[in-house]
Amino acid sequence: MSSSSLLAVDGLAKVFGGFRAVDDVALRVDEGSIHAVIGPNGAGKTTMFNLITGHLRPSAGCVQLAGVEVTGKPPNIMARRGLTRAFQVTNIFPSLSVIESVECAVHARRQRSASVFAWRRPGARGEASALLQAVGLEQHRDAIASTLSHGDQRTLEVTLALAAQPRLLLLDEPTAGMSPWETERMVELVRDLARSRGLTVLFCEHDMRTVFSISDRVTVLHRGQVIADGTPQEVRHNEQVISVYLGRRSH
Repeated sequence: MSSSSLLAVDGLAKVFGGFRAVDDVALRVDEGSIHAVIGPNGAGKTTMFNLITGHLRPSAGCVQLAGVEVTGKPPNIMARRGLTRAFQVTNIFPSLSVIESVECAVHARRQRSASVFAWRRPGARGEASALLQAVGLEQHRDAIASTLSHGDQRTLEVTLALAAQPRLLLLDEPTAGMSPWETERMVELVRDLARSRGLTVLFCEHDMRTVFSISDRVTVLHRGQVIADGTPQEVRHNEQVISVYLGRRSH
């Protein structure tokens, strides 16, 4: 693994019956980078994320995080090691207020990192408030989470992931269903968080404007295999990527 790579994936595969959803995938995500994974529907992006995060066990291959092999480790172990994921389907505490939701996420991290009594320690509300301030949700702190707009609910889910203090944040379609204004705000949020917190971000996304505006590097999957990996400019002009996914309008 390169000294600058926080995540290294080699020979990753997942077979369902006779179908190879992920087929011999190699991936390097450099520490401090924003790295996108793109590809047509059914390309294997979500399956690959599930393999990396431990939601699925691979049929073959190796996953290393910060130089330590974590292949097939369950999500709670991955969270302890610094990898947290925000899902494509919004996953919040719908009946709690925004501030209570973030406090719960802070408590969950403290229970993982210390003892079962960690939630009793002071400071959870202060930490939750600081996170809400950082993501621009402070004005909604007392609102019930389910009453937020779709864009604000997605922002809240990112905040819950941040409460785990990850080194590597995985985002699954972070702008799905958002208006253009909400999409722009999410892009700025991810960019600002990566810069201000030294956060490494790996995300999959269908909005190519988002991908090419924010990413340091882009990996392209097609039929479970990597067909391209490079800078946004390199991927944008890759003939195979244009043929199977982007089309000539990407130019």
